[in-house]
Amino acid sequence: MKAIVLEGEPGKASVVYDRPFPQLRPGYMLVDVKAVALNPTDWKHIDFANVKKDTLCGCDFAGVVAKTGQGYTKRWKVGDRVCGFAHGGNQLQHEDGAWAETVAVKAQIALKIPDHLSFQDAASLPIGVFTCGQGMVQEMGLDWPNEERHRQEEHVLIYGGSSATGFLGIQFATLAGYRPITTCSPHNFDLLQSLGAVTFDYNDPECVEKIKKHTNNKLRYAWDTISTDRTAKLCADVLIPGGSYGAILKIEAPRPDLKFTRSLGYTAMGEPVEKPNVSLPAQPKHLEFMGKWVQAVEELLTNNKLKVHKVTVDHGLENVFKGLELMRRGKVSGEKLVYTL
Repeated sequence: MKAIVLEGEPGKASVVYDRPFPQLRPGYMLVDVKAVALNPTDWKHIDFANVKKDTLCGCDFAGVVAKTGQGYTKRWKVGDRVCGFAHGGNQLQHEDGAWAETVAVKAQIALKIPDHLSFQDAASLPIGVFTCGQGMVQEMGLDWPNEERHRQEEHVLIYGGSSATGFLGIQFATLAGYRPITTCSPHNFDLLQSLGAVTFDYNDPECVEKIKKHTNNKLRYAWDTISTDRTAKLCADVLIPGGSYGAILKIEAPRPDLKFTRSLGYTAMGEPVEKPNVSLPAQPKHLEFMGKWVQAVEELLTNNKLKVHKVTVDHGLENVFKGLELMRRGKVSGEKLVYTL
């Protein structure tokens, strides 16, 4: 089958046409892929991860169940429409990954696609859905919807609101009863204000003071979808003493008094994770949490309570490399790049 694989050297990946179909391992099912989406983690795996030759690339996909398996309780049948998150660039299991005609999928945490959602739109969702659940709810501890408790005066800063993950994070914060504020470029203000977020230009020299004024110096939560030293500093500067700062990459705590949490989406599989400078054991509780989170998200999607990020669609795995280069150069903003198969 056709697939995109790593070549075993930093910066090198290619399309192959004779890759064997994946094996049906316990806990997995096979999916015929209809669309894939790009994320920053994809090009970083290609450029920086020391992964053996022929390891499959890519994380986000949408498609149709081709073969069911064993070792999970979620009900799937052949022909079901599904989207999900695969562990592309997995140095412990080279068959994991999304950029192929048929892929192995962790069945318990795959999402059923409602009838009204296209494969292209569905492919844009999984990493954002997983990352928001892990980072905001599982790690930071934001209360998920509780009809008896409303926090209309409790703000949450989502740093990087125009990213696909930030776009979903704003919506999840609102659904949980919080008031989202976000940073982005001014050309994305209208998009994020349409979700109900108050927007701030992260390049504005007065950004910190404006956020502190808007929140009356009472901001307790900041979730950073970009997670660099610069973004961490801004988040720390606007939080009250003892506030909560959540990151999605391996960076240092920006202030010693903050409650500091980090999440890594790959742990949601409930399997060991090996990355450069990261070695984590299997965490079954992460898989258990994500199974419940996915159920909640499926209900939201079915009831049209989540908006999908803007997608730009092209066709063919061969064209994925053009999108990866745009991402490397920072040329993708306010959109998700999707490729149909």
